[in-house]
Amino acid sequence: MTTELTPELAATIDEAFARRDRANMGPTIAFFEKLLTEHPDNPYVLYEVGGSYDTAGDEETAVRYYERALPGLTGETRRKCLLQYGSTLRNLERFDESLAVFKGACAEFPESDSLRVFKALTLHAAGAKDKALATLLLVIADKVDSAEIKRYEAAIRGNADYLAGLS
Repeated sequence: MTTELTPELAATIDEAFARRDRANMGPTIAFFEKLLTEHPDNPYVLYEVGGSYDTAGDEETAVRYYERALPGLTGETRRKCLLQYGSTLRNLERFDESLAVFKGACAEFPESDSLRVFKALTLHAAGAKDKALATLLLVIADKVDSAEIKRYEAAIRGNADYLAGLS
């Protein structure tokens, strides 16, 4: 039993992912569940099973697969799993857990804009609207490369600091 992502397994996962129908996830779930029987406890397959349940709207089941997958994942797949796990916790209204996931994920992957955006969604859902907006303002200040934004970058960052300090 391997817990690695071999080129063959990666190709199988990519092919199944490309064929999925977001409106009917049953076949995709069945495919990944069968793949999991062939690759028990493989974190990459566990992640895909979780993602399939998540897309199908079964967040409770997805969380269990994400939690099993995360310790064995690395790199980009780990970043994606952390994002989906944190987002799913938010959808389940487990805001403190979601924020903890995003805080750790943002520290682990500081270059990830998507993690910061989804952290902002959790902050907003948890009622921390000022902190959510502050987070998004910083993403804008860091990543939007336009003359208009650069001209007001200091003001944007100042507003972000102010909003982050409220409540």
